[in-house]
Amino acid sequence: MKILDKFILKSFFWPFVVAFLLVTFILMMQFLWLYIDELVGKGLSLGIIAEFLGWGCCTLIPMALPLATLFSSIMAMGNLGENNELLAMKSAGISLQRILMPLIFVAVLISIGAFFASNNLIPLAWNKICTLRDDIANTKSEIKIPTGSFYNGIDGYTLLVGSRDESNLMHNIMVYDHSSNNGNENVTVADSGRIEMSDNKKNLTFTLFNGTNYVEKNNVSYSDTSLTLQKVTFDMQKIIIPLENYAFEKSSDNKYGNQVMAKNLSQLRRDKDSLYAEYKGMLRIKTGGVVNSVHFMHCDGLDSTLNKAYPKRIASDSLLRWEDLTMEQSAYRRAADISEELLSNSKFYEKELYQYGYPYRKTVTEAFRKFTLSLACLIFFFIGAPLGAIIRKGGLGAPVIISMFFFVIYYVIDISGKKLAYDGAVLPILGTFISSLVLLPIGITLTVKSTRDSNLFNATAYKEFFKRLPSKMLHTLRRWRKRA
Repeated sequence: MKILDKFILKSFFWPFVVAFLLVTFILMMQFLWLYIDELVGKGLSLGIIAEFLGWGCCTLIPMALPLATLFSSIMAMGNLGENNELLAMKSAGISLQRILMPLIFVAVLISIGAFFASNNLIPLAWNKICTLRDDIANTKSEIKIPTGSFYNGIDGYTLLVGSRDESNLMHNIMVYDHSSNNGNENVTVADSGRIEMSDNKKNLTFTLFNGTNYVEKNNVSYSDTSLTLQKVTFDMQKIIIPLENYAFEKSSDNKYGNQVMAKNLSQLRRDKDSLYAEYKGMLRIKTGGVVNSVHFMHCDGLDSTLNKAYPKRIASDSLLRWEDLTMEQSAYRRAADISEELLSNSKFYEKELYQYGYPYRKTVTEAFRKFTLSLACLIFFFIGAPLGAIIRKGGLGAPVIISMFFFVIYYVIDISGKKLAYDGAVLPILGTFISSLVLLPIGITLTVKSTRDSNLFNATAYKEFFKRLPSKMLHTLRRWRKRA
């Protein structure tokens, strides 16, 4: 590898790493803010939270990688142009195509890595993060008993704590045991006490001091209607309450493996064939039901081909002729009723077919989207590198603004195309690649302009153009007058 190639690769590598980490961090903060309510108050360990955020970062690769490629390519070529290093290379007889050659090789490697990430890593991350979200949602919040109000966060028990001192000793405690589902028949009142949870969060232990336990025996029968009250005074008593779903427990990793987002390309292709067969079968059934409807049984009589074989089936001169007004009104009313019935059936069939067509379109769209990340990285490079060579501005100013502008356009079009493809408004292949088709001409134009040293973003060139515009218009007008 030549020294020039190493220098160019070094100018691209570090901006790419910094941009990727920075964009991932920003998106991860948004991701964390979105799911912060599901994480806090569950007593989750740092390892579980780190695992959740780690898999979340993997799902953000489709947004972070293209933006990092665009930003780093603009920044690398912009720095070379701003420091006159690009000019020095061109003065030495090195063309822009040769300067971009090592970066093009890196962009191709990034695109290949993006495909494997989209096909292998991201489906695994979706499966993992959906499983973790479900396990976290099934984990109950930590027990935090307030003072001065009743707390019923523990199944089968209601607690009341009067106050709590600095040593976390509770005072004026009342414990209502509803575990037998017979009302307030078991009540414990204590002067003070402490609460402790076992390490595995399976049991909660109340240690009560100087209290009384009241238990009613409401065993009323036909022969015995007496009620008894049992009163037990104690200096210290321990109440052990069993807990469920307070400890985080991991479930099977393949819990969401049947979701579309958690499948790779080969699995999606296999599902596509089966879903398409189900959709075509249902479409055939519904179409046959409409065609063979009682309202269409005699439509073949209007066919000219059939009329040649059976000329006496329907007399054309007898159509739309009625004996009286009553028969005509009845015929139109019956035709209107049949039309409304057919319209209602068609709407019902449309909704039923949508249930079969939506999974198929979603599967096909996601199969095509395995390639969009790679294509987006490649297109963004051919937008960013020529653009940086043209504007010749490095740093964090212009590259950030330009990168966000193009990325917002790409992201909005991509999300819109994906939704249209899911709903069947456009073909899945068009909805998937429409964002790339919009940006591809921009990349080709910028690449051509950069190789020709275009003044596309040169403010001085535009000023000179507008200064010369009046004289050019005047000259053109004089030539027209002479010809006239």
